[in-house]
Amino acid sequence: MNEHTEALLRDAVKRLQQAIRAHDCPAIVVLDGSPRLVLSDYDYLRDDATARAFELRAAAKAKQTGATRWALAVPMVWLITEHSIAARPVTNHPLREGEQEVIMWTVGDLAEGVDYGRVSYVRRPDGTPVFDDPEVAAVTLGPADYTIGFVLLQTLTDELH
Repeated sequence: MNEHTEALLRDAVKRLQQAIRAHDCPAIVVLDGSPRLVLSDYDYLRDDATARAFELRAAAKAKQTGATRWALAVPMVWLITEHSIAARPVTNHPLREGEQEVIMWTVGDLAEGVDYGRVSYVRRPDGTPVFDDPEVAAVTLGPADYTIGFVLLQTLTDELH
């Protein structure tokens, strides 16, 4: 990940951390165009159609502004098992055994590719979140239609082919 893409990631994650501290849970995308745009969607994790619509709007704005880099951050709950990661939207309900809250992120640069990762966090007894640093996924991942940012990536890269 280059320094420009890393800066976008830090911007998106910082904004989402501020929202989480304020008890909000939007998806946030930062588009590195002219001008730089920040878009958010509180219903992103409601269903696939809503996520797709948000990413299509983000792709349209990326095209309008000439953005070739972006960072998308989404709050989720993960359950990591021996062979998989199950993910679900965040809720006001307590975490179940083995679950952890994360900010799942993807960053893209049309010239350099895509990275995926997470920012884990825990909550103090008073509910205040304490965030780790962003981690890049250490396994080979291929984007699939259910991966966050896939529609955004596909829409922007289809223009290149």
